[in-house]
Amino acid sequence: MSTKDRIEKEIFIAAPPTRVWAVITEPEHVGSWFGQGEPAPVDLRPGGTMFLDHGEYGQFPTTIVDVDPPRRFSYYWASAYPGEQATPQNATLVEFTLTPEGDGTRLHVAESGFAALTIPENRQETASYESHDGGWAGQVENIRDYTEKLAG
Repeated sequence: MSTKDRIEKEIFIAAPPTRVWAVITEPEHVGSWFGQGEPAPVDLRPGGTMFLDHGEYGQFPTTIVDVDPPRRFSYYWASAYPGEQATPQNATLVEFTLTPEGDGTRLHVAESGFAALTIPENRQETASYESHDGGWAGQVENIRDYTEKLAG
């Protein structure tokens, strides 16, 4: 397996797992930390769709894979194919794992499947392993900051 197939990021959030779960799955929150501030439609069930609005980079109908509140949430994301429903053939798998830690939550985010994905040349800058590796570094901080403000 390519070393550039799986991205993993981890961060401590000073909030309980139920609050972090709400932030990563509820429409009003998802639209705030990953999007344009508008609620992101979420059909929270395996096989359901969560719409991610990534502004100038496109609109992305993800396909939800796993829903295990407040521990695990995953979805397919076709970041190389804006507007297309995500499938195992055109997408990476994004996984959130929440673990209680003291008075807070350890959030682990992984995105895998880059090695098997064909990314069009015009989407390399925004859908490649390198772009997502940097993107998730910032997004886990966005999730932490947003969630901790809710706690305040």
